[in-house]
Amino acid sequence: MAFKGFDLTGKVALVTGGNGGIGLAMARAMAEAGANIVIWGTNAEKNDAAEAALSGLGVKLLTAKVDVSQEQQVIDAFGQAVQHMGRVDTVIANAGVGYGAPAFTDITIEGFHKVHAVNVDGALFTLREAARHMITREGGGSLVGIASLAAIEGAGRNQAYGSSKGALVAMIRGIAVEMARYGIRANAILPGWVATDLTGASQASQKFNDNVISRVPIRRWGQPEDYAGIAVYLASDASRFHTGDQIIIDGGYAIF
Repeated sequence: MAFKGFDLTGKVALVTGGNGGIGLAMARAMAEAGANIVIWGTNAEKNDAAEAALSGLGVKLLTAKVDVSQEQQVIDAFGQAVQHMGRVDTVIANAGVGYGAPAFTDITIEGFHKVHAVNVDGALFTLREAARHMITREGGGSLVGIASLAAIEGAGRNQAYGSSKGALVAMIRGIAVEMARYGIRANAILPGWVATDLTGASQASQKFNDNVISRVPIRRWGQPEDYAGIAVYLASDASRFHTGDQIIIDGGYAIF
């Protein structure tokens, strides 16, 4: 008899920033495993394209234009998701923005706040609304925060982004402890260097590829699809005793 632990049939997963990159790869994998999917993104055209890309998988889909840094938008959109789907079992707080500066001494408070508004406040609003929903019903749920290696490694010229991801990891740990009694588990995923729109400039830099990507033991950029399996696992009953973790998926970069 085949192992059924990764079957997501009947479950609903919501992915913020799910219209591209890691978010879309995760949404596709969960849909292929049987989950109905909700995607939030700020670009309506990309939302439509993501919905079209998943439309042949035989699951229910809902996309919405949502700026997660705006609390009321998150509250309203989450209510709409529950109304449309009937429930939400997994929420992946993936929406994020970056902000670099030539040097730490050049960081502006405006740039710092912009990053934290999305990466910290947005994750808080999203995960809070999910927890409010999940504690009202049986079965609990799974909350996932997409952090970064920048949360645990020195991110030179990128302190705004690194501090936002460090805050997300700490937030996830606190959620895991407090919400476990309701059957809600919470975990953070820390990607390494992944080829997405956020890293476009670095991908185009030969110097960066020579000095950084050459040090990745697997010897390549990560691809969004490399994060498909962990999404299905954390959304599934296979991870029902797994909570409070920071899961590094980086091709071995952090240990080399």
